[in-house]
Amino acid sequence: MLHSQTPIDLLIEHGTVITVDTERRVIEDGAIAVNGDRIVAVGTTAELQARYSARKTLNAFRKAVLPGLIDSHAHAGHGLLKTMGAGDAGAWMDACQVIYTLGSDEEFWYAEAKLAALERLKCGTTTGVCLFGGGDSIMRVDDPRYATRHCDAITETGTRSVLAVGPSRPPGPRTYATWNGDQRSDREISFAQMYETCEAIIQTQHGRADGRVNIAVTLPVFHPDQEPAQLQFEDIFRAQAAQYMGLAKAHSLGFTQDGHRTGSLKLAQGMGLLGNSSYMSHSIDLTDEDIAACAATDTRIVHNPSAIMSIRGRCPVPELLQAGVTVALGSDGIAPDRSYDMFRHMFQCMHYHRRHFRDAGVLPHGKVLEMVTIDAARAIGLDHEIGSLEVGKKADIILVDLFKPHMMPLNMPVYRVTAFANGADVTTTIVNGRVLMEDGKVTTVDEVEVMEAAQRATDLMLERTGLQHLLASPENLWRVAHY
Repeated sequence: MLHSQTPIDLLIEHGTVITVDTERRVIEDGAIAVNGDRIVAVGTTAELQARYSARKTLNAFRKAVLPGLIDSHAHAGHGLLKTMGAGDAGAWMDACQVIYTLGSDEEFWYAEAKLAALERLKCGTTTGVCLFGGGDSIMRVDDPRYATRHCDAITETGTRSVLAVGPSRPPGPRTYATWNGDQRSDREISFAQMYETCEAIIQTQHGRADGRVNIAVTLPVFHPDQEPAQLQFEDIFRAQAAQYMGLAKAHSLGFTQDGHRTGSLKLAQGMGLLGNSSYMSHSIDLTDEDIAACAATDTRIVHNPSAIMSIRGRCPVPELLQAGVTVALGSDGIAPDRSYDMFRHMFQCMHYHRRHFRDAGVLPHGKVLEMVTIDAARAIGLDHEIGSLEVGKKADIILVDLFKPHMMPLNMPVYRVTAFANGADVTTTIVNGRVLMEDGKVTTVDEVEVMEAAQRATDLMLERTGLQHLLASPENLWRVAHY
């Protein structure tokens, strides 16, 4: 007797499906059935072809099929500041603060967000966390319209995003500029006004675009042992800890911080900032007490192996994992010298820690893949929705071309995608069941228009700030061992 097939929206067939599910199945000649924004079946091609009739079919022959990759820590704005200062990290950070507070308008944040979302989309990063500013010091929280334009760009591009908002670092108030053509007007923004802006951003932007755009809460890291000048602001830090954690809990939001290092996580525990909705970035040179605090509170850590802070110190990833702490990977944004290519950061992570321990067995390839999929989803509180290819989860899926010289031979697919692949090998990106890129062609935005708008916004920002000199090559670019 013939059995009727169930109609669905999309069938991906004939792929090497790396599920990252609870059994960590890798299915050869595998298939995924998608209806609406959800995965409805995962199995072999023969099984799913017999069960379903798809409105659209994607042939994944000689391609790896993976959960969309997750970048658990980055910064909005950084996409238009790449390599400024030419190796001078201090000059770059100073420029970042000037640009974000005084030299940027709504279209800067819109153009940058769209460029960043496009880059992520093309290299298979379907979900990204962005702090709304530079470092943990300068946040664009004088007016909610800047965050609104950022979220507009994400909504239009089709990717999934978490925007983290919170106050700039003390002292306050901070000076912010608004632009009307060539006319600049400055305002002094108090911490109370920053809080009101963050609250308005949460109320208007959280859950946008069918839940693809969400808001998290962030605060500057308090660390008087390494920065004694912070001690004079201890009362402000403690008051903000209670105030912003209260805001996060009231709206069921994640909480993140940027720049933890020796002793600061234990200190954060005493301020009530740790817990299973908290994910803390960098976390270099941690003490045993820091690690124990994370394990005891189920706080998650985001390691950024390509970041400058990972040059200055080491996030003890193997030690954290052995203590039972969830660790995810982040890019730390795309400036001054990085990219949103999470394949690059997986490779960097493995070799970074193997070199430290002089042990090629540290961090197996499957573990680092977990750190940009299911572990990252858990870190940001979305593991019930994304991070693996399982029935009932959101259809965030990427296809990676295995039939390339640098990916051959066609075996050991987990090793191929973690050690040999790069973002340019991603052929197809799907978010929420929607095909955003197919066979390398983006379907949601015009790539040329996005890049042209980004260039215009950059040129205008440089004109307004007078920072064009930071684009010049330094004298010590060639024939020397150090800048």
